[in-house]
Amino acid sequence: MNRDKDRNRGSGTDTGGDAETGTVRRILTESGDTWAVVGLSSNRSRAAYGVAQVLQRFGKRVVPVHPKAETVHGEQGYARLADIPFPVDVVDVFVNSERAGAIADEAVTAGANAVWFQLGVVDEQAYERTRAAGLEMVMDRCPAIEIPKLG
Repeated sequence: MNRDKDRNRGSGTDTGGDAETGTVRRILTESGDTWAVVGLSSNRSRAAYGVAQVLQRFGKRVVPVHPKAETVHGEQGYARLADIPFPVDVVDVFVNSERAGAIADEAVTAGANAVWFQLGVVDEQAYERTRAAGLEMVMDRCPAIEIPKLG
């Protein structure tokens, strides 16, 4: 049996595994509507900018997390997750894989319900730690691709 399906972890494509699909669906529909998007800036050419727009169109509140702490899509930005003065439901990570694990650990500390590593962001150890802490998690997937699949 495919290990990715067993561990509810994304593989970059929809493999049709019930557990994997269930995790994606739960994060998008049940984990809450306040999404901290780590790596989101006002740079319109970056993927995070467009994905954040899609999340907003589907009713999510998008909170930018970037060292510049810029306001993006009408939402005040914060330099770090720890600086956000209200609860965050999902942490969407647009940083390279080498930095992603630390962000996942911050999400656990912040009390998030779920962590979402974007396409190309993979950290097996961070996945294990995050799931062990009781959070939902997917890796190497994009919510802007997955939301339309919900029907």
